[in-house]
Parts: sequence; C-alpha cells; structure tokens
Amino acid sequence: MSKHLEVREVLQRIVSSARTLLGARYAALGVPDDNGGFAQFVVDGISDEQWRAIGPLPRQHGILGAMMHEATPQRLADLREDPRFEGWPQAHPDMKAFLGMPIADGDEILGAIFLADKEEADKEGGSAPDAGFTADDEYLLRILASHAAIALTNARLYERSRELTLVGERARIAHELHDAVSQKLFSLRLTAQAASALVTRDPDRARAELAEVSRLAAEAADELRSVVVELRPAALDEDGLLPTLVSHVEVLDRAHSASVGFSHDRIRALPPAQEEAVLRVAQEALHNALRHSGAASVQVELRTAAGGRGARLSVCDDGRGFEPEQVRRAGRHLGLVSMRDRAAGVGGTLRIESAPGKGTVVELEVPGG
Repeated sequence: MSKHLEVREVLQRIVSSARTLLGARYAALGVPDDNGGFAQFVVDGISDEQWRAIGPLPRQHGILGAMMHEATPQRLADLREDPRFEGWPQAHPDMKAFLGMPIADGDEILGAIFLADKEEADKEGGSAPDAGFTADDEYLLRILASHAAIALTNARLYERSRELTLVGERARIAHELHDAVSQKLFSLRLTAQAASALVTRDPDRARAELAEVSRLAAEAADELRSVVVELRPAALDEDGLLPTLVSHVEVLDRAHSASVGFSHDRIRALPPAQEEAVLRVAQEALHNALRHSGAASVQVELRTAAGGRGARLSVCDDGRGFEPEQVRRAGRHLGLVSMRDRAAGVGGTLRIESAPGKGTVVELEVPGG
C-alpha cells in the first residue's frame, strides 16, 4: 500500500488487500466528505456493470453512517437484522455477514473499510452458509487499517505537495506572461501610434512601423501559445484524452441527477493542442447541458473521424434546447464563442444543432496529426 502515491490507487489497494486477507466476497472503502456523503467510495468484488446499476454513491446513514461517527469496529452475523440497516438499492447484491473498521489518524476518521460475506461459506459447497467474520478477522483488519491510515496520509500529503507545486508553477508562469506579453503589447501600442502619425507625413516610415507592429503581434501570440502549452491540464498530459474524458464523465454522472454516458472508439493519439481542444469543448458542452438545459440524459461520443484520422466528438442532450441565433443576438453565448475559437485554433470544425424542446447536439471534428 505504501509504495503508491496516488490517493485513488492507495484506496483501491487497501480494498483489494482487505478482501484478499480476510477471504471476503465483497469489500468497499468510503472516504467521508463534509456534507453527509462520501468524497470517494471504491469497491472490490462487484463488476463495473453492477456498480453502474447500483446508482449514486451511498450517503452516510445506517451502518455506514455509524462507522463514520462512532469510530468503532462493527462485526455483525447478519447486517440485515441490525436495527440501523436501511436497505439497499434494487441492483445491490444481497449481503449477510458484515465487518467494518474505521481508518483513523488520531482523532480524525479518514475513512472506513467495509467487508461482507466470507468466501469460505461458498467453498464448502453450501455446507457452512452461516460462516461469518471472526474475532481473528477483526484483529487482522484492525492491523490493516492502521497501515492503511499511514499509506492514505502519505498519499494525501504527496497530492497536496503536488498541488502546491502546481500553484507555484502557475504563479511563475503568470508572472512571466505578465512581464513578457505586457511589454510587447505596450511596444505594439506605441509603434501603432507612431505609424498612425506618419501615415500622411512619411508613408515609407509608416509602412516600416506597421511591419514592426506585425512582428510584435506575432511574438506576443507566440508567448501566449507557449503559456497555453505549459498550462495544459495535468491529467490530460499524464493520462491522455480518452482516460481523462472517461474519468470526467464518471464524476459528472455521479454528481448530477441526469444520466451521463460515454461511448468511444480506440482513437489514435492526437497532437496535444487538439486533445486540449477536444477536452475543453466536451467540458463546456457538458456544463451547458447539465446546468442550463434541464436534460435527463446526456450522451458523449468520441469516434475516429471519417477517413481513419483525427477525431469526432459529440455531446448530445435531451434538454429544453434553444434557438442558437437568438442566443447569439441576445449576447448569451453559453460558451459557444469559446468552443468555436478552440475548434478553429486547431483546424477543426464545430457544429451546433438545437431548437426549443428538441435538445442540443454539439459536434467537434479535428483533423489527425
């Protein structure tokens, strides 16, 4: 557990280790948030299809809530008979034996490990259907939880350190941007003023000054492009476009009442600027659909573009829709200008189809590298 530095990896390793160590059929780990829910909740022993069917993350209620507030182990022969049991979602597997252990750092509860049902009960061909967790199991899980607390604290400190490093780096870039681009824009303004004054008096010198204006503008644009590259999202840079979009859609699907789905091809890697444009357009379109459209369903697709090169992104919602021309005239762009600029900046094309009561489709196509 301790060799992993990403919090999500540490959580998953803790869960799988606990399940293997105690021979449980199901294992889960919840990290509480400050609003009565879970900031993170990872599982082992449940397929991805089952997990999606179960629905939103659980809240801190019933036995799960008791684990978060009482900070004491819970070992039950049949959790369904416990007075705190409040039932499961329809797709949730049926469980009986239960063992829960808090993960604590001093007085702070970092999370809790939940185990259900012993695999040994099935290995005996049904001869021991009531086999539950023992005192020895509880002792082992307590030791594991102590190691988990150290590993999770280390991972949190590492991620916090990385965040602070990124903040410092972005501050440095912002300072350099201010110095470099501001100086060039100031020079550009003075040169343009000089050219304006020389237009009638000395046309040749005016043309020379305008050439200098063009050069300074090009340099300022280069400075801005270099900053954009440096500020490229870390997850995109580290994981690539497809995993970043998968993660983003999963988070939105759990955070909103609307269903957010994602289907895709195994597209070829795109140039960094194009991947950045696809991600930003997807984020803007999803934001509009989830915040403004009243949609019940939003579907994201990422496919290989016609001809086998490049990529085609589609974000489609069943919301109330709008009249694009009226929105443009009213000045409520909903990020449409930004999306079009991003598409044009990488040689792509953006298409938006919408009408009142008909939902909205945002489609971006970028060429291959």
